[in-house]
Amino acid sequence: NRDRMFERAKVVFDDPQAAQYVWGTAFHWYVGDYFDNVQRVHDAYPDKALLFTEGCQEGGTHLGEWGLGERYARSMINDLNRWTVGWVDWNMVLDEQGGPNHVGNFCSAPIIADTTDCTLTGLHFQSSYYYIGHFARFIRPGAERIIAAPTLDELETTAFRNEDGRIAVVVMNRSDKNQDFTLKYNGRAAMTDAPAHSISTYLFQE
Repeated sequence: NRDRMFERAKVVFDDPQAAQYVWGTAFHWYVGDYFDNVQRVHDAYPDKALLFTEGCQEGGTHLGEWGLGERYARSMINDLNRWTVGWVDWNMVLDEQGGPNHVGNFCSAPIIADTTDCTLTGLHFQSSYYYIGHFARFIRPGAERIIAAPTLDELETTAFRNEDGRIAVVVMNRSDKNQDFTLKYNGRAAMTDAPAHSISTYLFQE
């Protein structure tokens, strides 16, 4: 987890004999956010990669809760902005209980499947499914992160340059009010808005 990732990475990376066999640090989101620790590991060991390898909302399916998507996107934005090279969800699909799980630790997932309904109507696509899609669909393999500097407290953002030259800017507004803003890039500007509790991706050619 992020809370102890620096001290654990330090044990391995400060040992030259061990460090030569390690590609990077894998971490989870349980216990707390502690995003600064992700940056600390990168700053101390910039030649080692960072990879988020597990996250889920525990305590059942949380069916229909909008906050699920916001939690995922907040984590993805903050981790990616701190040099994380990939982000992996724990479960893409679970059943109506949030399982199966051999220890009864039922969780949410981007897709909840009603096992009594074997048609497409038995699949419930959660907010996390659509929020993850803003990253997985528009930030393509090989993309390079570029600086995104929001000037409004309500907005959280990350930006990438894809290999085809297209820029993808993900903007999330977790607040209860709509927020107008101006998206600026290399002397160009466009006025737009972020509705309350929304996520948007702006895609344009460099």
